[in-house]
Parts: sequence; structure tokens; C-alpha cells
Amino acid sequence: MSSDPMDMVIGSSTATRDVAAAGKHISAAKQATQSGNRGDAIVELRKALSNDPNNAEALFNLAYQLDLVGEEDEAVSLYERAANRQPAHINALINLAVMYEDRGDLVRSERCLRQVLDTNPNHPRARMYMKDVMGSKEIIVEDEADRDIFKRRALLDTPVTDFELSVRARTCLKKMNIRSLGDLLKITEAELLSYKNFGESSLQEIKAMLVQKNLRLGQGLEDAHRAARRALQDQYKGTGQEQTLGKPVTDLNLSVRARKALQLLNIQTLGDLASHTEAELMGIKNFGATSLTEIRDRLTEFGLGLRKLDS
Repeated sequence: MSSDPMDMVIGSSTATRDVAAAGKHISAAKQATQSGNRGDAIVELRKALSNDPNNAEALFNLAYQLDLVGEEDEAVSLYERAANRQPAHINALINLAVMYEDRGDLVRSERCLRQVLDTNPNHPRARMYMKDVMGSKEIIVEDEADRDIFKRRALLDTPVTDFELSVRARTCLKKMNIRSLGDLLKITEAELLSYKNFGESSLQEIKAMLVQKNLRLGQGLEDAHRAARRALQDQYKGTGQEQTLGKPVTDLNLSVRARKALQLLNIQTLGDLASHTEAELMGIKNFGATSLTEIRDRLTEFGLGLRKLDS
């Protein structure tokens, strides 16, 4: 979730109170961190802030360390101080956005990310997290009439035979092994239309049924991708490798065929790619085993892999 403490800030520097004393404590905190003494690092960073309350580096690093030890409330407060001062720390804004999202405060989360994107529209991590925030907002709207999670699960487990569909549509869904509403939400329009004897009229019939329930085709895949990205962010938290997920897929130096396949799925970052399964990639027209092997090998070089079907 967090970023490199030495990343850039927006704007120019501001006046400080005792730069020299604060700098000594920040240096001591870095040494403690490198030695694995997080508690000592926190103590030194607190001393740095006592000498220089508005030091951006001390604010960010202390918030980062406190977040790692579970002191979320104080971490949020410090991130807010770093984000509200001038110049505003980019990574403080991003980390604050993620913590706001975790707390369900999507409005503040989006506001932080937009502040970053207004300055750097192509910031990869900000774009990736914004995608998750907007997706979460869509889910809230869709689930407004169905907030209870158990009720929602029961709805997704409903057999498709319980819905008023034509014989042709039911037969096709059965042959495609689509048994429940949850299974149906994991299928895209293109996948349905590619099946033999499944026509446009059956597609419109199914879409109309889903609209009545504030659902849509492919929604289950989006939820799975979002959950996978969140799991990756948690996995990388505190490892110093969080920025890997935000790297653009162009860094993989893929072949033309593989690049076009990722474009069709609107995959822009390594985090996006790692949230997809092999089956999803293989479902793309003209995407074969060679391209799949190429992508798996490139992801492995970055310490990542494609999502497993059960995750």
C-alpha cells in the first residue's frame, strides 16, 4: 500500500523550525529501519517532528511505520498533515487514499487521488487505485437495495432456471455449465455470443433480466479482479515493492500479439494483469499458448503471477 518515503512532493519547500536537529533524527530513524528496529525508528521520527512539526519526510515516514504496526488512526492523522501542507506529499496522498478506501470513505479517497492525477495524469499507482475506488462506488450503488451480504450471496446462488428465460437461452446456459446467477455474472457478452446457437435475442433477454436486479454481465469478473488487486496490495505492504503493481504493462516488453490482447481487456498495469486468470487471457481471440507463456515468464521476472481460479 505504501510508497517510497523518498518520492517527490508537489510544489516547493517551506520554512522549517530546526532542520538540523530533525535531520539527525531522520537519519537515525533510517538506520534503525535498516536494522529492523521499527520501534526505535518510530521514536526517532517522533523526535524529528518535535523539532520540525511540518517536516514532510518525517510526517510521511512516521505515518508509514505506524501503519505497519497497526496504529491506523495516528497514521491517518499524520498522512493528513503531510497531504494538507504545502507542498503536498504525493505518496502521502496516495497512501491516505488507500486507507480512506479501506474505511469506506470513498469520497475522501477519490479526492486525494484526483489531487495527484491533476498534477500527474499518468501516475500509474494513482490510476490503479482510482480504478478500484470508482469500482467500489459502483458496487455501493448497485447494492443499495441489497446491503446484507448473506442476502446477496443467496441471490448469487440462485439457479438460472428460477428466472423466466426462453428455452433456447436456458439450454445454452446449461451447456455452458452456467448454473447460478453468480456463474452468469462471470461471463461477458462476447463469450455468450461466441457460443453456438446463442443469438442476440437471447443476449438481450438475459441482459434485461439482470437489469431488473441492478446487475450486469461481467460484473463478477470485475469484482474478482478488484479483490485480487487488493490482495496483492496487502501482500506487498511493507515490502518496499508496492510500486511494482503500478508499473505499466509496457515494461514487460511483450510481443505485438500479447500487447493487443491486453489492450482488449483494458489492462494497463502489472496489478491489472496479475488480477486476471489464464483462462480469461486464453479466451481472447488469437491468443495462444505461446503468448500465455510469454506473459507468465515476464510477470515472474517481477515476482508476480496470474490469478488462480479459486482466488
